[in-house]
Amino acid sequence: MPTKFLVLYRSSVGAREQMEEASPEQAAAGMAAWQAWMETAGPAIVDFGAPVAGDGDVSGFSILQGDSRQEIDGLLAEHPHRHAPGASIDVLEFLTLPGM
Repeated sequence: MPTKFLVLYRSSVGAREQMEEASPEQAAAGMAAWQAWMETAGPAIVDFGAPVAGDGDVSGFSILQGDSRQEIDGLLAEHPHRHAPGASIDVLEFLTLPGM
């Protein structure tokens, strides 16, 4: 059974600010890059996720599944978020609760 992973997108600029400041052309190019990545990731995407607002540096999330952390890292190697200034990606493995 594949393992699920929480992917946290971190950024030095909040998601709301990024969306408000992007021109229509920048927004369209960004969405095209994310959609191309989604096609590559395919069935590994459990939940595409969403941008999030908050006081911290987490700007969004996704939930992916795969047979290993290395597989997920491979899917994220060319993720469009990695090309944003000051951006990083954290990957956290969901653990199975005993008896559940």
